[in-house]
Amino acid sequence: MKILILNGVNLNMTGKREAVYGTETLDEINARLKVFAKERGADLEFFQSNSEGEIVDRLQKGGFDGLVINAGAYTHYSYAIADALYSVKTKKIEVHLSNILAREEFRQKSVLARNCDGCIAGLGADVYFLAVDHIIRSQNK
Repeated sequence: MKILILNGVNLNMTGKREAVYGTETLDEINARLKVFAKERGADLEFFQSNSEGEIVDRLQKGGFDGLVINAGAYTHYSYAIADALYSVKTKKIEVHLSNILAREEFRQKSVLARNCDGCIAGLGADVYFLAVDHIIRSQNK
């Protein structure tokens, strides 16, 4: 099983910017996540881009059995990414390091959510682990 971990705009700055996103870098999270998934029989592919078009291109390329997506600020206004997600016919979990419902009003709405199977937010890096675990368990049913 191959799971794509797709991170969007500014996620490459995780651990280097506002404390609300935590102190662990994206590379550190990915390294721990890779071990976690491997222990459960899954392989991960990591993709991060600050470009909306590159994110859409990666989604359209396919080649994965599950998707964990943290689109960053694109979550709140990218209908292009939402449309690309609609075409993905596998388990899709939207994640957010911070609790988007407790933040600024514009961050409280996700235009991606209707095209995902679930959303996990506000638990820091644990959101990735919970999403990967869910995808693996749902494939094994």
